[in-house]
Amino acid sequence: MNPSYDVIVIGLGTMGAATCAYLARRGARVLGLEQFGIPHAHGSAGGESRVIRLSYFEHPDYVPLLLRAYELWHDLSRETGRTVLYETGGMYLGPADGEFIRGSIGAARQYDLPHEVLENAEIKQRFPQFNVPEACAGIFEPRAGVIIPELAVGAFAESALRHGAELHGHEPVRSWSSENAGIEVTTDRARYVADRLVICGGAWSGRLLRDLGVPLAVTRQTMGWFWPKRPALFEFGRFPVWAFEDGRGGLQYGFPLLQNRPGLKVARHLPAEATTPESVDRTISEKDRWELLDMVDETLPEGTGPLLSASVCLYTNTPDGHFIVDQHPEDERVTLACGFSGHGFKFASVMGEALADLAEHGRTTHPVTFLGLDRFRK
Repeated sequence: MNPSYDVIVIGLGTMGAATCAYLARRGARVLGLEQFGIPHAHGSAGGESRVIRLSYFEHPDYVPLLLRAYELWHDLSRETGRTVLYETGGMYLGPADGEFIRGSIGAARQYDLPHEVLENAEIKQRFPQFNVPEACAGIFEPRAGVIIPELAVGAFAESALRHGAELHGHEPVRSWSSENAGIEVTTDRARYVADRLVICGGAWSGRLLRDLGVPLAVTRQTMGWFWPKRPALFEFGRFPVWAFEDGRGGLQYGFPLLQNRPGLKVARHLPAEATTPESVDRTISEKDRWELLDMVDETLPEGTGPLLSASVCLYTNTPDGHFIVDQHPEDERVTLACGFSGHGFKFASVMGEALADLAEHGRTTHPVTFLGLDRFRK
């Protein structure tokens, strides 16, 4: 007989591990399936630090989700005894009339979020670490900070296990199908049946969801850690997380010095190189090294120093840069979460809660309608 569950979750990265935890806490019989280890660094959840922020320039409708995400991240820390979120403050820089600064200020004002709008001279005085172009303005957000991704995914997975979930690492899913008796999922090892299915396939979502008709573009993202000339300037507690719209279509970002890996981390959000999860080159080339070094030289001159380490992760991008969170158009028993477009990790806690709602009840009180598939059919 095929093993049977209330819900099967495919993919135990960021969103999948959180979904398993919330379902298991509610008493659901949950099976989580992951093709790699739990956690792993092959997708979008590696790199040992992710930015979390509230003043969301991408779309103000994300802010209510973020407010709940903060609550749930802190709940996870209390439950597991592991601090996964540190509120370091965040400094956002860019042209005063650019999308990043205008959108961040607009979201902060719309939702009455704590923030300070800083003129060029104020930025230079308060954060001399930055090389601030004259046309640059800024916004400081005190509640922005850092999430430790491997720790967070591991904490959600452990929470799921302690509440009775069954999680399988190194068990790739080969196919799934909707049957009258339930959803069947086939792996290399077995065939499983469940009442409901949640697909959190990350960069592999295109293979699992070919019939959706929404192109998902995977990109190769590099990040590097440098030992700064003056480390004291970039210490945790003194230097914030930051992001800089460079005026050339790019968005750079980085972190203070953290304990989990030596060095000052910098990365580029956009633009990036197209790839596939099967063919991505994870070696760090001289071109990668020089691009990372140029970023530090330009934005954080006192942060320039030897490259200590670098790594590659993957973005899975939708055509409009917004997430896909919805039920499958051909079977409402199947819930989808994909296309997080390089800015999804901070939402994992609230997404886990929302996806658990959709899997159990077919609806959620969280405002995710704007992330539905209908927007691609208009």
